[in-house]
Amino acid sequence: MKKYISIVLLSIAVVSCKTKAVAVQSNTSQTVAPKEDKKVIEKHYDNKLDFSTLYIKASAKYVDEKQSQNVTAEIRIEKDKQILISVRFLGITMAKALITPSTVSYYEKINSTYYEGDFTSLSKWLGTDLDYSKVQNLLVGEAFDDLRKGKYTQTIVDNLFRLDEEKEANLKKTFFLDAEKYLIQKEEISQPSENRSLQIAYSDSKTFNQGTLPTSIEINALQPKGKTSINLNYNNISFNEELSFPYSVPSGYKKITIQ
Repeated sequence: MKKYISIVLLSIAVVSCKTKAVAVQSNTSQTVAPKEDKKVIEKHYDNKLDFSTLYIKASAKYVDEKQSQNVTAEIRIEKDKQILISVRFLGITMAKALITPSTVSYYEKINSTYYEGDFTSLSKWLGTDLDYSKVQNLLVGEAFDDLRKGKYTQTIVDNLFRLDEEKEANLKKTFFLDAEKYLIQKEEISQPSENRSLQIAYSDSKTFNQGTLPTSIEINALQPKGKTSINLNYNNISFNEELSFPYSVPSGYKKITIQ
């Protein structure tokens, strides 16, 4: 069950699962003049995708310490309103999630269970603040957080702009942007005292009339219980089509609660 929920909720449940944290190291690092801070962040948001709906068909690979599985994922986004994710194995729908700014609903076939709730419960369960925007941002290649609302130490590491934020002693966030287009290349969120971390890396992208969209996403998460990784590759992409968002829990499924 865990692998399907992890893929279907992507950044939401992957934090709760477990995976590999990759440390970023460099022997050469130079400080960027403070006046560059605003430019880097503003340039990142100049790349904001302009769309009303987005359809993605992707291949996904789930790996943890016990198993590995390849599935397909269908992602439908109505910008800032709703996201529908379906995960299929051999053509059979194994899990589906409907995410809106106020609710998170999903069901999975293996144990015939479903969940209905909001981001408050999930955030407490996963140990990190989550909301609709963060899930949407992950899928379209924008910074997980709104960088315009934070304060960062900025350096250049391996020809990437590195932004470090440490608002809390036990919560570290780092964002890496390329120096040409200011697109997110990698972002890391960690809670060192709890041995918990999440890394999201983008390796490929494609430019459309609506803007630039990543086509390869690697999500790695680490928890004391173990590691998990999800590789997501976008194979089919279309913008601004009329999309439906069909979601209904099959009869006989048991509702679960998250404490």
